[in-house]
Order: sequence, then structure tokens, then C-alpha cells
Amino acid sequence: MENTDRKEFLVRQLGRMSNDRALLNRLEQRATEADQVIEYLKQQVALLKEKAILQASQREEKRLRVENAKLKKEIEDLKQNLIEAEVRNGVKRVPLPTAASVQSSSATSVSPPAALATPAASGKTPEVSENKKKKDKPDKKPDKKGEKKQTAGGGDDSKPIDVSRLDLRIGRIITAKKHPDADTLYLEDIDVGEENTRTVVSGLVKHIPMEEMQNRLAIILCNLKPAKMRGVVSQAMVMCASSPEKVEILDPPSDAVPGDRVTFEDYPGEPDKELNPKKKIWDQIQPDLSTNAECVATYKGSPFEVKGKGICKAQTMANSGIK
Repeated sequence: MENTDRKEFLVRQLGRMSNDRALLNRLEQRATEADQVIEYLKQQVALLKEKAILQASQREEKRLRVENAKLKKEIEDLKQNLIEAEVRNGVKRVPLPTAASVQSSSATSVSPPAALATPAASGKTPEVSENKKKKDKPDKKPDKKGEKKQTAGGGDDSKPIDVSRLDLRIGRIITAKKHPDADTLYLEDIDVGEENTRTVVSGLVKHIPMEEMQNRLAIILCNLKPAKMRGVVSQAMVMCASSPEKVEILDPPSDAVPGDRVTFEDYPGEPDKELNPKKKIWDQIQPDLSTNAECVATYKGSPFEVKGKGICKAQTMANSGIK
């Protein structure tokens, strides 16, 4: 009886072992299948990543094209602003020379030796030539006060062309509003310490919000010749730090008041009553106006200064032109 029980026990154990081996085989098979599925999923993930990268590149290319179009439009707007500013400052628009005009100019430059001909050859008598010389001589007679006569516009030809010729004053922009006939221009009412305020036209609409134009101090160039801008006569100019991307109105010292003079320690002198646009004095001075690395407004390194009150600066624009 005991041997029979042992046999049955062994049979049951062998059956269990057989079942466990089959189970292990199935588990190994499933593990292999799982590995294959995982490898397939890895391949799909890699394909999806490549597709996502391609789509992102296409979106970025489209975005850059849109930005490029916007930049082109901004450049055209800036060109228009520059043209308006030049017109406001009395700068004439000069067309580029053509090949024919260059040849004509060269031919003209060769002709002056003919002017050296004798009076007899030119058909003029010596007396007429002598009279003409007398008329061409400048009048150097002093006036009643013993001073030399000044040229038209209040400028003196003997004065050096530097920043001392500019009448720069502190002004307060009392009000500013859009020009009725120009989307890019402001009409400003500015107190520069005179009995009456001045009307100024500025192309600042795209750079300075209207609320920031109200009741603020600024530096005003007061002796430009008045110029009509879209039907309104502009009597001065607001000085700004300027670059193709950004424009900032220069800030005077906080305790400055309208009418205070802006001076330059290295360039003393009294400003012209009015800058003569034919002499292009402003055009010769402006390229040397700039902010330095500390945003201080300067002319050839000499700061814009209100005596006893401080220097003038831009808010953030360093190493930028001023106009």
C-alpha cells in the first residue's frame, strides 16, 4: 500500500513539472513577442519624431517668411519717415547722377582754362572787368556798431561750423495729437520759454505712444528755418536718439525748465538766429551728434549740458545717432 502511494505522488509531481515547463515555454514566447512589439514601437516613435521635426521646420520657415515680409514693410516705412524728416529739415531730394550727367560734368570740368583768356579775347574791355571785380568784392564795411554784417538768416560766415551754432533749449510738450493729414506725424504744442508756444510736427507716431508725448520735457532745436509739413508749419524739432529699429526722445535733467539753454563745455558760443538751409549747417553738424556707451547725449564726445542742472540722456539707447 505504501508503494502505491509513492507512485501516485511521483506521478502527480511529474504532471506538475510538465505543466510548469509548458507555462515557462508560453511565458518565454510572450516575452519574445513583447520584445518584438517594443522594437516596432521604437521604430514608430523614431518616425514620428522625424515627422514632427519636418513639420516644425516647415512652420519655422513659414514664420520666418512672414517676419521677413513685416521687416520689408518696416524698412519701407522707415524710408518714408526719413524722407519726411529730410523734407522737414530743408534737405533737398537730389536724384542719383546718370552716366550722361557724369560725362557732362567731366566735360564742364575741363573747360575752366578758357576763362583764363584775356579780356580782349573774351570781348570785354578792361574797364568792364575792373568794375565787375569791384562789384564781386564782399562788403566788409562795419555797421554802426562796428560789427561785420551777418549773412541772411542770422549766421556769421566767420563762425566755425560746430554745435554752438544750434539753438538747443529745454521745452515742455504741452499737448500732442495726430496730424489730420498724415498717419505717421504728431502735431505738438511746445513751450520753449517764449511768450507763445511753438507748433512742431514730428514723425514719432510709430515710435512713441501718444500718452507718453503729453506734458513731458524734451530738448528742442529752435533755430531751424520753419518748414511746412503736410499743410502745417513746423517751428522747431524734437531731438531724439535714433536707430533704424528704435527712437527715444532725449531726457533733460529733471529740474530743468522750459527755456533753459543746452550748452557744450568744449564748444562755447552763441547760436545763429536762424540756420541758413543753403549753408547746410545742420547737415554738417548732425552726423557728430550721438549717445555714448552710458546713453549720454554728446557732440564729438562733449555732453549736452544744462548749466548747474546736469546732462541730457536717452533712456536706453547707447551708441546711437541723434536727430
